[in-house]
Amino acid sequence: MGGALHGAAVITLDAKGRLSVPTRHREALLDGARTLVLTAHPDGCVLLYPESAWEPVRARVETFPSFHPQASWWKRLLLGFEEHVAPDASGRVLLAPALRLHAKLEREAMLVGQGRYFELWDSGVWSAKLGQALAGGGTPPPGMEDFSL
Repeated sequence: MGGALHGAAVITLDAKGRLSVPTRHREALLDGARTLVLTAHPDGCVLLYPESAWEPVRARVETFPSFHPQASWWKRLLLGFEEHVAPDASGRVLLAPALRLHAKLEREAMLVGQGRYFELWDSGVWSAKLGQALAGGGTPPPGMEDFSL
């Protein structure tokens, strides 16, 4: 894969539900391909993957046990909402109405890099979830006890 997908950007969806991928991220997000993959995340955001980075994730999701209720819901979200989209000449991608509804995306959004992919959050939802996460104090989650900045 090309460059890492990091950083945060405030973006605005247009009236047709399109998002303009920031210029600085276009090359890394497309990673030499013509399309990228959008899907729903259980936490209520949209995931944007370079197609090449999505394929191993997709292969793993397909192995989730179909008779396990929680695994089935994750599979329904990740594969059921999966969209392969090609940006137009201006770097815009159309978000499917179902994805916009899932993530409560209307106009202002936050694009947040996660290394191999981006998360797209409604700005209000992002602010609320960020506030909840930061209210937990400075105690790191299990497995990160030795982490320091």
